[in-house]
Amino acid sequence: MKAHDTMYIGGEWRPAASSGTIPVTDPATERVIAHVPAGTAEDVDAAVRAARAALPGWAATPPAERAARIAALRDVLAARAEEIAATVTAELGAPPKLAAAVHAGLPVAVAGSYAELAATHPFVEKVGNSTVYSEPVGVVAAITPWNYPLHQIVAKVAPALAAGCATVLKPAEDTPLTAQLFAEAVHEAGLPAGVFNLVTGLGPVAGQALAEHPGVDLVSFTGSTAVGRRIGALAGGAVKRVALELGGKSANVILPGADLAKAVAVGVGNVMSNSGQTCSAWTRMLVPAERYEEAVALAAEAAAKYVPGERLGPLVSARQRDRVRGYIERGVEEGARLVTGGPEAPLETGYYVSPTVFADVTPDMTIAREEIFGPVLSILRYEDEEEALALANGTDYGLGGAVWGEEEAAVAFARRMETGQVDVNGGRFNPLAPFGGWKSSGVGRELGAHGLAEYLQTKSLQF
Repeated sequence: MKAHDTMYIGGEWRPAASSGTIPVTDPATERVIAHVPAGTAEDVDAAVRAARAALPGWAATPPAERAARIAALRDVLAARAEEIAATVTAELGAPPKLAAAVHAGLPVAVAGSYAELAATHPFVEKVGNSTVYSEPVGVVAAITPWNYPLHQIVAKVAPALAAGCATVLKPAEDTPLTAQLFAEAVHEAGLPAGVFNLVTGLGPVAGQALAEHPGVDLVSFTGSTAVGRRIGALAGGAVKRVALELGGKSANVILPGADLAKAVAVGVGNVMSNSGQTCSAWTRMLVPAERYEEAVALAAEAAAKYVPGERLGPLVSARQRDRVRGYIERGVEEGARLVTGGPEAPLETGYYVSPTVFADVTPDMTIAREEIFGPVLSILRYEDEEEALALANGTDYGLGGAVWGEEEAAVAFARRMETGQVDVNGGRFNPLAPFGGWKSSGVGRELGAHGLAEYLQTKSLQF
């Protein structure tokens, strides 16, 4: 795979401050396919300085012109979609169809939405005798995860650009090649030098240096809740803003009278998609007691369609594979019924985990409480709607979820769920709707106008 041995800083590819590198591994073959620079605090400082130098000019650029630049970026991403998909498959392991449709396709849609928002958002409003201005927050540190490498980059960088901010990106060390492709697209789209900068590196080194840097005004981070708390503490000490999209343990609530076959099939597909590496995945299925065994049988049947190496890709790394296997073993040890799957390796090569379904899961079990981030589904039973609600809300997380049933009853139930986003009867993902969590699932929102607002600050003038 193509890889740069330089950093993208100030509109050009520059040598890194040190000679250290990070290997990039294909999780399907376990082979190293590239190396990228291991950025240091010195690289971060250079990138932040470049962003600060570019900030005044970009902030003063008329919104219509910013919109045109973002539209040009969208067009470059669309033109390079095949290359992007192949890169995501190589470094993340996503099956080609998923890589093309979601990993390459969704970022194009999100970039397009921010091109439109940059042109139409009311950056100046009259409120009585005041004029209220929405102005860029400043320099943004975007620290992104490996599970949706390009989407998460675009979901942070595009609204920051639309708001008039300059950015420094530190991508996950497991999937840096997609970030380098994005930097190439930024350059090809003709964005001003320094408006976007890329530093590859390890989280405890480059990521921490970026979060702590005094030249950064906002840190936007997606990843684990533990790291999010650390970033929040670092940013809080400097009184700088944060946007945190963290973990999840979302509930898929099947109410009495729902189309059980559809609810189970879609629910299993949601868990298995991207090999279970989705923070908002519906990893807890809540089923009425009287239909419980029927749902378990349907879930096992649906999970069998996700064949490792075909429809189900590997996990991103050996570390992640071992972590997920450990959770499966813990589920068995704590008394859950293993319906299908298990911790054994399904293939000789690659970081694969079998699609796994647990029944007889109780809310006190580890697999019902902690984020696993793999193709593992826990099915819980409930006796009545109040117990279902208590189960749905009974975790530290609140990122996503689903409800199935008669529409009025499903909406009423969804309104009582303590979570940021709920799909009712299989509602489609909307890239314009706000995405983000309650409780330990994060602070702030991404996507659409709510995502743009994260990168703006307000000023009012009274006359």
